[in-house]
Amino acid sequence: MTTSVARFDRWIRNEFVEYNTALEEAYFAERREVLDGRPELDEPKRAIVTEGHHLIGRILDEGALPVVEREKYQLLGMVGYHLAACRRHESVAPGAEELSAAWSLASLLGSSLGVAPRFVFAHQAMYNPASGGQFQTFTSLEDEAVFLTNNGLAVFAYQRAAEAIRRVVPIGVSSPLSAYLLETARAALEDVLQFNRTLSKTLDVERFFFNVRPYFKTYRVGNAEYRGANAGDFSAINELDVLLGLATTRDPFYQNVVVEKYPYVTPEDQVRLRAIGGEQSLLTRFLREAESSPDPQLVRNAELFLAVCRAHGAAYTYHHHKLVLPFLVEPAKTAPPERLSELTASGPPLAVVVSGLSYLADLRSARDRPGKPSARKDLDRLRELVSRGTGDGHPASLTATAE
Repeated sequence: MTTSVARFDRWIRNEFVEYNTALEEAYFAERREVLDGRPELDEPKRAIVTEGHHLIGRILDEGALPVVEREKYQLLGMVGYHLAACRRHESVAPGAEELSAAWSLASLLGSSLGVAPRFVFAHQAMYNPASGGQFQTFTSLEDEAVFLTNNGLAVFAYQRAAEAIRRVVPIGVSSPLSAYLLETARAALEDVLQFNRTLSKTLDVERFFFNVRPYFKTYRVGNAEYRGANAGDFSAINELDVLLGLATTRDPFYQNVVVEKYPYVTPEDQVRLRAIGGEQSLLTRFLREAESSPDPQLVRNAELFLAVCRAHGAAYTYHHHKLVLPFLVEPAKTAPPERLSELTASGPPLAVVVSGLSYLADLRSARDRPGKPSARKDLDRLRELVSRGTGDGHPASLTATAE
């Protein structure tokens, strides 16, 4: 880490956190998203802008940017923290010269890495080096730490599940080794559900809505507007959707989901997103083998596969009904009309975003919609074949439910 980058890192971890925390406490006391015309609040707002601009300018002047890709990505995240905070506090007019250094460095790093030149969720979870037990945050508020920790753990659990499912592909669905991998995936997805439950029980709705969510807004880099950070910006969940056979990239809706998130995931996740449409799903493979010769090992593996599908649907259904709806949709009902257009990180109106998330929940849970079939028919067929192989005519339901 160069001297100028180290200074910027120390500022992000210290003064930057202090300024944001003081502002958030003032906003929360009045249950307002932002407060203007208050001299005691204008001072920390300006400090975030000017001090960040100065430190980023010194990095550009020094000209010694990181060579290692990981360090480049981490620096992009730090610059993004600064830009996200400026946007959150509405402390800089669009096109202001004071953001020129940040825009320049973000664009330089983003183009070098092939990613959107802004802060994304991976900068908080997967590329956020801790120092003294503390990772980088916007504030010192407990609810921000709760949100980042549990979302980050859920992402790692999803990645564990996706890695296990990827390893099934080359060895085949009837391999005795696949049983271990499928069990690993099921356990990982149950961990996702548990982290979501913890988040639902420990995160304060008002604190999230007023003091955490606003940092995930869209913001500009130069002349381009980039949509906000999203906790779903990682490839593992899409790898699971497609490799399990619950979704397909041939579906225009789902194809758009994958394409839209591509610039906002890490470089290594971009490689995985590009690859997911090239493999035959496990569901198709299980059906083919079960139709011809459902031997005991295949039957055992198919039962585990169905359990993985149920766990995947249950985790996401819970997330939608116990996190998205109560933490975003419900509090949005009391938001001032002028703030409704800025409620989501994705850009489109809240109702459009929630509708898309609801459809994803149905796909991942194998719930059919009129004119929009899911994988339910094929899963039911596999379940029927498995029940013949075990002599059990009453296998567990495939439909996931929120608990």
